[in-house]
Amino acid sequence: MKKILFVCHGNICRSVTAEFVFKHLTRINNLESKYYVESRATTREEIGNDIYPPMKRTLINNGINVLRHYATQITQQDYEIYDLILLMDEENMYGIKRIIPKDYLKKIFLLTEYVDVTGDIEDPWYSGRYEFVYNKIKECLERLMEKLENEN
Repeated sequence: MKKILFVCHGNICRSVTAEFVFKHLTRINNLESKYYVESRATTREEIGNDIYPPMKRTLINNGINVLRHYATQITQQDYEIYDLILLMDEENMYGIKRIIPKDYLKKIFLLTEYVDVTGDIEDPWYSGRYEFVYNKIKECLERLMEKLENEN
């Protein structure tokens, strides 16, 4: 089973969206037994908080099954557990280095770079573009699933 961790600033918009959308994709493609997926934050700002309401509405409106979420921060132990750690933007890459200073196993990537999509995944908490961010994440995750399945 491949263990994937999605990471963003607060774990209330982008990374949790990636988690739930990827779980949805595994479910509809009968691949649930092949992937274990979670999400984390690089900061402690939102610890314990649920998905930000406009992002949650966007997920629900797009048919994504949403469970109660509790934002958590990434740890060094997560680095040891997960096979692949995918971040949403360069700020997240900077932030993760305070927690995991050395990527000696080469597990940490920007999601967009990993799947050859241009640009970062912007933070909708600042931009207000929840549907746009959802669609970009979904595009990246469809490519991710295809890439991972082609590796097997």
